[in-house]
Amino acid sequence: MEHPLRRFRLPAVLLAIVVAYGIAGYVLIERWSVLDAFYMTIITISTVGFTEVHPLDGAGKLFTSTLIVGGVATMLYAFGVFAETLSEGRITEYGRRRRLDRQVSKLSSHFILCGYGRIGTQIAQEFDRAGVPYVAIDNNPEAIARLRAEGRVHIDGDASDEAVLMRAGIARSRGLISAVDSDERAVYIVLAARALHRDLYIIARAGRPASIRRLELAGANRVISPYRMAGHQMAELALRPGVVEVMDTIQHEVGVEELMVPPGSKLVGCTIRTAGFLEPNLASLLAVRRRDGRLHVNPAPELELQEGDLIFALGSEDQLRRTAALVE
Repeated sequence: MEHPLRRFRLPAVLLAIVVAYGIAGYVLIERWSVLDAFYMTIITISTVGFTEVHPLDGAGKLFTSTLIVGGVATMLYAFGVFAETLSEGRITEYGRRRRLDRQVSKLSSHFILCGYGRIGTQIAQEFDRAGVPYVAIDNNPEAIARLRAEGRVHIDGDASDEAVLMRAGIARSRGLISAVDSDERAVYIVLAARALHRDLYIIARAGRPASIRRLELAGANRVISPYRMAGHQMAELALRPGVVEVMDTIQHEVGVEELMVPPGSKLVGCTIRTAGFLEPNLASLLAVRRRDGRLHVNPAPELELQEGDLIFALGSEDQLRRTAALVE
């Protein structure tokens, strides 16, 4: 967005021309000093009604008349631009955007949420509950109004625009979620994000089954079909309602977390047993995935940990916190 003060460039130039015209006229016609000519020009174009600096002859009066007309017209034009800027809220909007840009610039290891419709709103609520930083991108007026009312960090723009993704801090981000309701836009968003960040983890929503393959080819790591997931959930409820209810209950009481063994960690070279992961107050280890993609489900106590391993743990919030502290 252009700075609101830049709208005053033309009025400022016109005012400078009028002032220069007035100074030159009084110096050449009335033979006044530059200071007297400047003072007379200012009181003339501002119409304050002060007495002339020196008596004017006929030529001076005629020149002053032209200066009044030009000066008043310029001042009215400047006031019109100022009133229009205030009435359109450009100054307030510019301040709001600057504030949001500062908030986005402070984000790191965050998610970029593209699209704030029904699915995007639900994702944002889940992120809020988990305390995960994110920035939402949308250009729909209704969505932007809701984002402002809810006080969420957001950017008003097209998520398929590389400049907008750069403003969202894609280079510092942890991942991108495309939740837009158009599969064509989703493809462009994924292509732009992958071009800017080749290692970014990208999740995309697919409205049609045929779009799943297109989004994968565009660079999405995972593609989700809400209709397929809803159909699967409803079928499970019909066939195995008890299992679904139990799983839902467990999901609210326990969680699953992924923890990475960082470079230089003291855990590198240790087994799961010697690292202390078998303590009863820690979360249970579901699996360990190597950097090459090999997966060890229900890992044995003698499995040796390596740098870059992803550890998947299941437990309560306290158990997961203690397990994360052990890894860190």
